[in-house]
Amino acid sequence: MAQALFMGGLSFLLAVIWGPPLIRWLRANGVGKKIRIEGPRTHQVKVGTPTMGGLMIVLPVVSLTLVLNLGNLIANTAAGRAFLRQMGWTGDQLIGRSILVPVAAMLAFGALGAVDDWMGTRGGNGLLARHKFPIQIVLGTALALVLHFGMGLRSMAIPTVPQKIDIGLFYLPIAVFIIVGSANAINLTDGLDGLAGIITATSFIAYGVIAYLQGQIYLATFAFIVVGACMAFLWFNAHPAQLFMGDVGSQALGATLGVVALMTGQWLLLPVIALIPVAETLSVILQVAYFKWTKGKRLFRMSPLHHHFELLGWSETQVVQRFWLIAIWSAMIGVALALL
Repeated sequence: MAQALFMGGLSFLLAVIWGPPLIRWLRANGVGKKIRIEGPRTHQVKVGTPTMGGLMIVLPVVSLTLVLNLGNLIANTAAGRAFLRQMGWTGDQLIGRSILVPVAAMLAFGALGAVDDWMGTRGGNGLLARHKFPIQIVLGTALALVLHFGMGLRSMAIPTVPQKIDIGLFYLPIAVFIIVGSANAINLTDGLDGLAGIITATSFIAYGVIAYLQGQIYLATFAFIVVGACMAFLWFNAHPAQLFMGDVGSQALGATLGVVALMTGQWLLLPVIALIPVAETLSVILQVAYFKWTKGKRLFRMSPLHHHFELLGWSETQVVQRFWLIAIWSAMIGVALALL
């Protein structure tokens, strides 16, 4: 755990240093946020705030993880093994080749989100859902195939049941659903200053602890690297935000969270640990279904769910802080269930 926490701290420092020049570059290139016309009026002041801030998370996480993977190769040399023994570490504790799967998820979905963000700031509305969703399915399928056939993952863990249950090829569609669903859930959560970053960091902390308790040190290290970068992003995204995450961050983090959950085998607990993103997604689904069923009536004042509470009179910071408290509680419950 010492390595994981240290690397998380290093990730925070790298991302914080990378933040100001990224903000200047985004402003210089006019990468500003558009605000929904039908959204809360208080959000109109945010028009033009730099978006694509997820690059502050994605680039340090990917760079640091790849450097660690290179360090693993060096650790396999005689000199490297001797040095690590003196430090009390081993090459496997630093990183593992399998960690390249969540890195690939972050890069692939981050690239898709970057295209969406860039198109949205160049006078358009970004990628249409009917174009973006099939691409997400393709990317999710590729990752699911690697997890199943490349890493041999094919089971699910149920709390209180000692043995994991082998579900065979049913693992593939479930994995695709988790990866794509998680990517879109975090994307829907990203609507208030600090909300998506703090909720995602909390979820990664929970799965980092679960990975550590399973002995997957490399996966725990990766999870805390992501946590450190998210915390650095929150330094600039705290209300009033200097920049927004954008799809490049929300989709990358969501898909990566889904992959990490699958790698721990505790993916059944994802709706518990990521309770807020799940609730945000369900609010959108229920709102649309109810609107069509009643031919124009609304179940919530606005969806996703955080806007509903804003229109009830909660301030933006109240929504974020209260949602975060719920996220901490749900993460604690999730980790506890993983131990049963």
